[in-house]
Amino acid sequence: MPSNPLLVVISGLSGAGKDTVVKELRRRGRSIHFVVTATDRVPRAGEINGRDYIFVSTGEFERMIAEDELLEHAVVYNQYKGVPKSQVRQAMESGKDVIMRVDVQGAATIRQKCPDAVLIFLVTEDETTLLRRLQARRTETAESLQLRLETARQEMGRQSEFDYLVVNPEGQLAQAVDVVEAIITAEHHRTHQRKVTL
Repeated sequence: MPSNPLLVVISGLSGAGKDTVVKELRRRGRSIHFVVTATDRVPRAGEINGRDYIFVSTGEFERMIAEDELLEHAVVYNQYKGVPKSQVRQAMESGKDVIMRVDVQGAATIRQKCPDAVLIFLVTEDETTLLRRLQARRTETAESLQLRLETARQEMGRQSEFDYLVVNPEGQLAQAVDVVEAIITAEHHRTHQRKVTL
């Protein structure tokens, strides 16, 4: 029997490697739709509009909110981020699993709106690794780095809101992605299928 398409939410700490895990899943070529998040922040070096994020003005983002075009949205580190509903609907209607990366508060919103979404919480093996990854980005001021660490400590206390916890160890990306793929495979073999409605 064919199983229902899944809505998989990859969330977790800033610096835990959400983007990296999603990129590796994409590289492996599974038949999955990867949601592109909308944001009003400025692109980082090497980021491409429509692939990494949908970069819009603050005014455009506020229009999307007003017209209920987003599955979830939030202000994260003083920037808007949100998931366009249309992408998720179209992909699921075609039978594809959908994967999205969102912050912890966004995952909570999606769980409220879509109780059958699969929520995965991604972490590093320890705070030292997390700090090193954030510093390696070279995009954070000392103040914003401290804010991200404080936020990470608070978010660690919300693990129980998720279905799965996946550690993304330093230098072992393939291992973390293997676990995520195993979760997706197992979810498709549930006797009681999840059914997401938007």
